[in-house]
Amino acid sequence: MNKQIAFVFPGQGSQSVGMLADLNEAFPIVKQTFDEASDVFGRDMWALAQQGPEQELAQTEITQPIMLIAGVAAWRAWCQASDIRPALMAGHSLGEYTAYVCADAITLADGVALVKRRGELMRDACPGGQGKMAAILGMEDDAIKRVCADAAQGEVVQAVNFNAPGQVVIAGRSTAVDRAIELAKKAGARKAMPLAVSVPCHSDLMRAASEELAAKLNATQFNNPVIPVVNNIDARIELDPGKIREKLIVQLYSPVLWVDSVKTMAEQGITRMVECGPGKVLSGMNKRIVRELEVFNVQDKASLDATLSALA
Repeated sequence: MNKQIAFVFPGQGSQSVGMLADLNEAFPIVKQTFDEASDVFGRDMWALAQQGPEQELAQTEITQPIMLIAGVAAWRAWCQASDIRPALMAGHSLGEYTAYVCADAITLADGVALVKRRGELMRDACPGGQGKMAAILGMEDDAIKRVCADAAQGEVVQAVNFNAPGQVVIAGRSTAVDRAIELAKKAGARKAMPLAVSVPCHSDLMRAASEELAAKLNATQFNNPVIPVVNNIDARIELDPGKIREKLIVQLYSPVLWVDSVKTMAEQGITRMVECGPGKVLSGMNKRIVRELEVFNVQDKASLDATLSALA
């Protein structure tokens, strides 16, 4: 276990048709992982990942399990390629579940079943385009919170993802989010734009869904993580299985404190951070949060080889 290295796992939005195809050519464990998960999900997840269509990949009840599977597959490829193991793990939103699977706190089968149910509950909690998310760039966190308070007018709109300095995502009722976008622009935001997400993740609109998710979580076997995981809701390490469950329930309607999570890992001595799974969204954010960090990613053969060479 290398005390300076952490692995982090992305959430929704990093999926793409054809993801991990190149990595699978070098490490067949990638498709084997998708096949293993397909037995749980009830359809061919590798075919869906490789062929799409993109619109289906973007449906939250599909995106969540397929991103978890992809993250685990990339991690398993890394474990075959290297004996380097990180001191810490973390995941952004859905990615926290991926981290717990990779840390052996839950099985892949249970992880897929959990996030499939999580996606269904989130979809049903705010159907028909009633919810929205938007990115606000170039404003201080407190200013964005004030904008949301002014825009609410009896509806839900909240700051829900603190992704990087000057980069915050808001979520809530579509009409309230639209008002917040306009107020943010007037308040001097460099950019305020809707995201291609119809589910208002991590807002109070998810509270009812969290109650049903709690039943699924409480029926799932959790173990102590082999590698400690920094959680989203308070940016702390939690090793107790019961408390991990409790925090995952609350996570559904609580802000993702990604800035604080990365800072926590840096305070623990992490100097190198590897994004494991499709895309490089987290790597860009991580570098903005702690500029001294060295960031790497594992999403294809070239990036795995480059990361392996750098860390070795």
